[in-house]
Amino acid sequence: MLTFFGRKKLTEAATANIFVNAAQEMIDEGFEDLVGLINDSPEFVQPPALSAEDQGPFVLIVLAGNFQNLSRCFDNGQYKRIGEHILERFAHIYDLDKMELGRLVGETRKFMMRKNHPSKNVPTAMAKAMFCRYNLNPLQEDYFKSLGAPNPIFIQRLREALENFLWDWEAMRDKYKIV
Repeated sequence: MLTFFGRKKLTEAATANIFVNAAQEMIDEGFEDLVGLINDSPEFVQPPALSAEDQGPFVLIVLAGNFQNLSRCFDNGQYKRIGEHILERFAHIYDLDKMELGRLVGETRKFMMRKNHPSKNVPTAMAKAMFCRYNLNPLQEDYFKSLGAPNPIFIQRLREALENFLWDWEAMRDKYKIV
């Protein structure tokens, strides 16, 4: 429906549905490429040998990163309602309990922010979380392995790739009146 001012109205449920469909498509199509990027990275002494079937931690990281950005673009009430719709749909897709998925996403968000403290850059937090969740530290050269920190060149490359998995909530909010 077009309003007098030219912005279409979208319900919170429709907004969540658009995001879930797009995010799931990005995950399905992009994870294999991301696995290739990680497995072929020259910064590792030993190739990680990640499998395209091991999407679990990645899905949580993508959801946590998008929830972090969602919380910055909408007021608290609207953010929570849209988030509930998103969790409900993803829980259905992955055959999980909505509350359990919400807990896992919340824990992943906290983990990401803790790993990236004091920075608030979401793609970097996602990259560092990927590095930890897929246990890539033992595969690095000795210097970075002893520091317990990822190689910054690898993190930058991974961060740039992960930016593609973040939804532009601001553009959505600016284009549509979400009701």
